[in-house]
Amino acid sequence: MSLAFIFPGQGSQAVGMGQDLAQAFASAREVFQEVDDALEQKLSLLMRDGPEDQLTLTENAQPALMAVSLAVTRTLEREFGVAIDKAAFVAGHSLGEYSALAAAGAISLSDTARLLKVRGQAMQRAVPVGEGAMASLIGPKADVALAEEAAKAGSAVGVCVVANDNNQGNVVISGDKAAVDLAIEKAKELGARAILLNVSAPFHCPLMQPAADEMARALAEATFLAPKAPVVANVTAQPTNDPEILRRLLVEQVTGRVRWRESMIWMAGEGGVTRFAEAGAGKVLSGMAKRIAPDAEAVPLNGPADLEAFAKSL
Repeated sequence: MSLAFIFPGQGSQAVGMGQDLAQAFASAREVFQEVDDALEQKLSLLMRDGPEDQLTLTENAQPALMAVSLAVTRTLEREFGVAIDKAAFVAGHSLGEYSALAAAGAISLSDTARLLKVRGQAMQRAVPVGEGAMASLIGPKADVALAEEAAKAGSAVGVCVVANDNNQGNVVISGDKAAVDLAIEKAKELGARAILLNVSAPFHCPLMQPAADEMARALAEATFLAPKAPVVANVTAQPTNDPEILRRLLVEQVTGRVRWRESMIWMAGEGGVTRFAEAGAGKVLSGMAKRIAPDAEAVPLNGPADLEAFAKSL
């Protein structure tokens, strides 16, 4: 069996996430405390009690989701003896890439929390609320080719690109609101359904360039080490363990496409991965894994029982 740990991105947050881990394991509580200390913010209380609208803010959701993912991986190691280097690869969806890097020891937990706070704030500042939009194109016909054709139509009136290639039947476009609206109409003509996403900014498109510039400065000051398992990067769908390449790819990721489908195909194919373990909140990536790589097993690791069963299965 070849294992990969995968880490969820924004959208998987929910009030109460990680609390059963915190109640059961000191190692999970330590992670939440470290993140609170790094941010000088009681993020753990917001995660526990809400309100939901505050937790959903990009600058809070990003470090909070990372904290839950790291609570899972640290608990696996400390309580169950399952270290991250048991994995052939790690990968994370958008902000989840930071979780993957932190779990693999490439960036410290404190630095990761601070970087994600900056990333969330920078992405929010890059485009005024209401001027950008993202839409999910879904259905049997919704593939990258259709999404690119729809985005091209939208580009007649503004920026519009494919932002997330999640899996066959789920591709996200991003850009100026008017351009995305036009692309939605084109996508419907081409046979896909389209849903505007409830997001605060148009992520993973050229409009995020101011945020990419800000992240380049912040990442330049962070210490990067070689990860304990190769990281399959969003923007290349290829593995690397070179710290400087990983640093550069995180900058490119702000404006670049999340090639999740290609990343999963590579891991399940050339990478030889037969089991994906989703470390963190929710089970969105596990569902995607079953669609992209049906021959591989996919397990979400959310609560204590999940971790115990997973550890016993290795």
